Amino acid sequence: MSDHPETEANRPTAPCCSPDTAEAAREGTAAPTGSPAQDGSEGSEGPEGPEAVAVRAFWTRLGLPGLIDVHTHFMPERVLEKVWAYFDSAGPLTGMAWPITYREEEGRRVALLREFGVRSFTSMLYPHKPGMAEWLNGWAADFAARTPDCLRTATLFPEEGVERYVRAAVEGGARVFKSHVQVGAYDPGDALLDPVWGLLAEARVPVVMHCGSGPAPGKHTGPGPVGSILARHPRLPLIVAHMGMPEYTDFLDLAERHEEVRLDTTMAFTDFSERLSPFPAAERARLADLGGRVLLGTDFPNIPYPYLHQLRALERLDLGDDWLRAVCHGNAAALFSVP
Repeated sequence: MSDHPETEANRPTAPCCSPDTAEAAREGTAAPTGSPAQDGSEGSEGPEGPEAVAVRAFWTRLGLPGLIDVHTHFMPERVLEKVWAYFDSAGPLTGMAWPITYREEEGRRVALLREFGVRSFTSMLYPHKPGMAEWLNGWAADFAARTPDCLRTATLFPEEGVERYVRAAVEGGARVFKSHVQVGAYDPGDALLDPVWGLLAEARVPVVMHCGSGPAPGKHTGPGPVGSILARHPRLPLIVAHMGMPEYTDFLDLAERHEEVRLDTTMAFTDFSERLSPFPAAERARLADLGGRVLLGTDFPNIPYPYLHQLRALERLDLGDDWLRAVCHGNAAALFSVP
């Protein structure tokens, strides 16, 4: 996750840099041994490989039963292949080299999360045009049915019929929705979505929304459009993806004003993001104050560094073990009523 597309002159040449490979491995910034390398080449880490052992050691030290990750991506293979191709091409919404660390087939990706000890995760998927969302919801329902540790995920788009298929997804058991304002290029305040936000607020179903202006600003990104829907639907359980990067302060303000607003950690605080869109040091105390509403998210598998690095990045904030326990498990466990 980055702030804005970089110019060729100042664009970073590698997502994670360290002159000392051993130190990088300890910090979780080196490519996982046996996993796909950061150049996208294939590999095969066996069960309980080195990274899995390190991830399990992280949450075991905290006395947790495992992790809950509210921002992971699973979607139909042909859709995911197009997403990966976009990252490979350094498209305009990324603007830089973005190697996929976990470029594996679906079953292996699920197995990796289980090896890491991720007890519950999501299948964040999203349409970029009308006519896709309902079909994606059907796929996600099937994926959740055959993947019991996945919180059944659904999505939406401002189009005729959106209230009908969102209601059907909720009644069918959807636990969380994904809204991607940047990729979908839509206004979350669109009149077609207003009854949907009301429906989700009443049903108490959280929405993970990519509404910050990173990695590239969109016409409807930023805190303003989101603030307008919260003014009308203050009880909407909204999870701001990527901590609202790069408008961190504005989205922290929003969370302080609305008790149902939460933020996920996806890609925030990592070396990759800190070089491009650093979290303001002056705001760190507010993270502690809002600790009950910060949730672990990673963007697995579409990350240009190992899964472990996201956890190490949270740990080095030095906000204490109680904060880490809440962020990595407790907050999401309470929100989704999972163990």
